[in-house]
Amino acid sequence: MAIIKLPLLGVVLAILWLSACVQPQQIELIEREQRRIRGDTTNVQSEVEAIRSNLADTRANLQQLQRDFSALKERIEETRYQVGRQIGQSSREGDQRIKDLEARVGKLDEALKAQDALIKSREDELKQLRESIMTQGASSGSQPPNAMNEVTTAESEAVKRDYETASRALEKKDYRAAIARFKDFLKKYPKSRLANNAQYWIGECHYALREFDQAIVEFDAVRRKYPQGEKVPAALLKQGFAFAELGEKVNARLILQELVEKYPQSQEAARAKTRLKALES
Repeated sequence: MAIIKLPLLGVVLAILWLSACVQPQQIELIEREQRRIRGDTTNVQSEVEAIRSNLADTRANLQQLQRDFSALKERIEETRYQVGRQIGQSSREGDQRIKDLEARVGKLDEALKAQDALIKSREDELKQLRESIMTQGASSGSQPPNAMNEVTTAESEAVKRDYETASRALEKKDYRAAIARFKDFLKKYPKSRLANNAQYWIGECHYALREFDQAIVEFDAVRRKYPQGEKVPAALLKQGFAFAELGEKVNARLILQELVEKYPQSQEAARAKTRLKALES
């Protein structure tokens, strides 16, 4: 036992000797350092607590954003569903309207066909009546009353038929066919009272085809060949429009001013005045 206690006694003596060697300044320095370390530790703990608090707030905000996103996504899906239903309903309504319009067009087409058949029937009746009158006149050995008028009427009907054939092509917007038929009409009936109309519509066909140079030529032919014709004001108006379409404003103004001066009371003159104001701006 004495052997074990001897080394322990030495250690204690050594510690006491070292303690005696430590100066008061060093102890104060050590204590100051300990206080600094404790202060730093406290600051670090405060910062850790602040970080934990901010992290908690961030997590709460993120969770709220996730909830808002989920709600927004549900609203988008609901809106998409409603829009899809509305589009489907509108499409069905549109299809039904188209079917109704097609049915209405079909009925109108049938009515037109019936009307055409009725007109043809009336024309056949008139033809038979005319032939019957001519036959009765021949068998009696004398000309029927107004025989010359009947001949003239027959000629007028031929003129009217050819003119209407060309007009139907124009109404169908088959402008090339209309031009050809109106030109044939002018060759066959150059002295007809409808000749100036036919010449005018040739110009209109070229205008519709945006062939403005040729339209100007054809409209000019209306006033040269038929200066007293009823289509001269309209021809001057469209001739002025054609020059305007080509960018030739000077010529357009000259033609339109001529129209206003020569035919001031015409409907075309009013339109010409409006176009002149546009050309001046």
